[in-house]
Order: sequence, then structure tokens, then C-alpha cells
Amino acid sequence: MEIIKCVDVVKNYTNKKITTYVLKNINIIINRGEFCAVTGPSGSGKTTLLYVMSGLEKCTSGSVEIFKKPLSLFSSKETAEIRKRRIGFVFQFYNLLPNLTVYENILLAKIISDNKEGDIAAALAVVGMEERKKHFPSQLSGGEQQRVALARAIINDPEIIFADEPTGNLDMAGGIVIMDLLKKLNNDYQKTIILVTHSEDNLKYCNRHIKLLDGRIIGDEKTGF
Repeated sequence: MEIIKCVDVVKNYTNKKITTYVLKNINIIINRGEFCAVTGPSGSGKTTLLYVMSGLEKCTSGSVEIFKKPLSLFSSKETAEIRKRRIGFVFQFYNLLPNLTVYENILLAKIISDNKEGDIAAALAVVGMEERKKHFPSQLSGGEQQRVALARAIINDPEIIFADEPTGNLDMAGGIVIMDLLKKLNNDYQKTIILVTHSEDNLKYCNRHIKLLDGRIIGDEKTGF
């Protein structure tokens, strides 16, 4: 069952009358439960595609549907609700607030979404950080901070997790932990994962691989396990 659909998606940026063409007629369907990797060289449009699919940015032309409805038809309130409740984000940089503890960083995400059901202890248990809940980000390694960021992304039980280079700042061991956790969320919790990555090693965790080059899809195949 499709969860995201892009039809003839074009994304351009214009600055001082200079137009940069980033995405060029992207047509793609992401199905519920997929673990999809998006790869390509720097400047190929990977992150832009992720932002357009998630509604963080609007496409220049074409359409993006999420949960069977075009993003263009969502009100600003509906779009905000989707970002707070139905999708989660993990970025290359952890974006944890340094003056808040691990627990408080996740609590803030819960408060912002007005979610009275999210179980912070359970989210921390999923990523193996329950014993570090009183620590501040500066007291954690990079891998641990990214695990907290992942707990924050899942506190509101999203259906889709968008991950933009989540292992990009980590050593190999830390990266393996994050990828194992994403795979666990996909397998055990049926989360749809859309992963932007430069790492060929990460492809083995995914069941679909989309290749971009110069803003166009040049490959789309089933992979991994």
C-alpha cells in the first residue's frame, strides 16, 4: 500500500535571477513498510527529495501525496500535525538542546506534539539509552546522542521516519548501532524508513535502493533483506 507518491516532481531554487534545477521530473511511490535508501553523489538532490516528500519544502511543480492526500491540499495546521505525529526526523547533526537532559529533550518533543500517550521510558528502552536519561548531551558520545535523537523521533509513534545521513558523523561502530536500530524499527514496529546515505555499507539494511544523479532517478531496485 502506497504511503508517499511523487508525480512529475520538479524542484528549483532561484536566487538573484539564477535558477538551480535540483529535482527533475521525479516519479516514485514509496510503499508502507519499506526501508528505502536514497543515494547519489553530493548535489544529486537526495536531501531535497527527502524534504519535498516530507513536506519540509514545497515542490516547484508536480505533486507529492502523503497518506493518500496531496500535500498541496493540507492546511498549515494539518501539515504541522503530520510533522508532529505521523512522521519523524533523524538528521546528521543530532540537534539536541544542550541545556536539557536526555529525558527533557524527548519530553519537549512530546509536549510540542501535545502527545499525552508517548512513553519516554519505552522510547529510551528501544534505543538502549534508558540508563542515560539524566545525562546532558555533552556527557554523551556522538553515537549516544544520535540514539537519543532517534528516541525523540519515535516518541510520537510516527508511521514514517525520514533519516538524512544519520550515520554521517559517527564512527563505524556507532553507525552500525544506528542502522541496527532503524532496521529494528522497520522489522518489529513496521515503520516506513526513508534513508539518505552516502554509505554503501548501509544498503544491506534496506530493501529498496533509489539512485539519484543530477536530480533524476537513474536506478530503483529491491535490495538487502
